[in-house]
Amino acid sequence: MPTSTRRVAVAGVSSAIILVSATACGGGSTAATGSATKLQAAPAAQRLAGVCPKTVVVQVDWEPEAEHGPLYNLVGPGYSVDSDKKRVTGPLVIGGKDTGVDIQIRAGGSAIGYQSVPSQMYVDKRITLGTVTTDVAISASAKQPVTAVAALMKKSPQVLMWDPATHPDWKTIADIGKSNEKIVYVNGSTYAALLVSKGLIKKSQLDGSYDGAPARFVASPGIAQQGFATAEPYIYQHEVAAWKKPIKYQLLSDVGFNVYPESLSVRSGELASLSPCLKKLVPVLQQSAADFAAKPSATVKLISDLVQQYNTGWVYSEGTGTFAARQMVKLGILGNEADGSLGSFDMKRVASALMTFTPLVQQSGAKVKPGLTARDLATDEFIDPSIGLK
Repeated sequence: MPTSTRRVAVAGVSSAIILVSATACGGGSTAATGSATKLQAAPAAQRLAGVCPKTVVVQVDWEPEAEHGPLYNLVGPGYSVDSDKKRVTGPLVIGGKDTGVDIQIRAGGSAIGYQSVPSQMYVDKRITLGTVTTDVAISASAKQPVTAVAALMKKSPQVLMWDPATHPDWKTIADIGKSNEKIVYVNGSTYAALLVSKGLIKKSQLDGSYDGAPARFVASPGIAQQGFATAEPYIYQHEVAAWKKPIKYQLLSDVGFNVYPESLSVRSGELASLSPCLKKLVPVLQQSAADFAAKPSATVKLISDLVQQYNTGWVYSEGTGTFAARQMVKLGILGNEADGSLGSFDMKRVASALMTFTPLVQQSGAKVKPGLTARDLATDEFIDPSIGLK
C-alpha cells in the first residue's frame, strides 16, 4: 500500500504535456536566507526553550505545499535551506516572536524515497513530529506506532475529478459508479477499496496507473481521476496549457473517507516524555494554523521559494499555493471542529475511522496492532479549546 497518494506535480507550460521527474536533480548547499534581525521574545506561555528540543524536527509526507502551511508559517527570519537534504531550519516563531527554539521541516516524497513518515520517525529518533494520516497510522500500528496530537487538516482534500463537458450528468462519485468509465488512481490507495466496499464505484472501473501527469485526462476526458481540491481545479484551469478549462469534483470526505489527513504525530512510546513540550507546542501549532488561514501570502512565498531551491522536479507555483490556502478555508479542510477549536479531534470519528479502515489495511497486507483503540491513534490532551478560526 502506498504511504502517500499525493500527485506528482506536473504543470502545462506549453501546448505539450510535460511529465516532470520526481527524482531529485542536482545538488546544493546549505544557505542562510532572510533577515538576521534580533527577534522579540514570545510571551511566556509560548516560550518553548527548556521544555522542547532545541530544534523541533518535523517530517512531512510530501514536498512543500500549502497543505503544510501552518508548519511553514512557524519558520522565522534568518532560516537556512539545505537543498541537498531538502530541509529548512530557522527560529520557531509565532506572531513574529521567538519561542526560544528552532524548527526544522524536512520534505517528504522524493526526499525520503517515498517511504512512510512513521518509518522515517523510527529510523531517525531526532524527528519530533511527523504528518501521518489516520489510515497510515493504523497500518503502522504494529511496528511503528504513532499518536496524533493535533490535526493539521480537519478533512481530506482528496477528490475524484471529471470533465463536466463530457459528463454533464455527473454530480457525485456515485454517478461515476453508475457508468463504466475508468477511474484512474494510485494503485493501492485505501480510499479506492473503501468506495468499492460502499458500492459507490465498481472494482472493474479501477485503473491504478495514475502517474500524476495530466496527459491521459487531456487525451481521454471521459475518465475520472484522483486529485486534490486544493490543487487540480486551479492547475488544470490555469497551468495545464492543453486543458485551460474547469473541472468538477467531489471530496472523498463527503462519501466516508473520514480520516484526519497528515495529523501531527509523535512516536506513541514518547508521548509521556514529550508531554511537557506538547502542552506548550500544540497551542502554538494551533495558533499558527489560524494565522496562516488569515494571512497566508508570506508563507506561500516561502513554500514556492523552497520548491525552487530543492529542485526535485516537484512543480508548485505561488498561484497554486494561494489558491490552496483559500480553498482549504472555503471547503472546511482547514477549519474548526464542532467544539470551535482548531486542530482538535472528534474522537468518535477517530473510532469510526479505526473500524472502517482496519479491515481495508489488513486486506492490503498490513498488520494492525491487536486491540488498537482510538486513544492509541489520537489525543486531544494538549489542545487549547479556545484557539480556532474566527
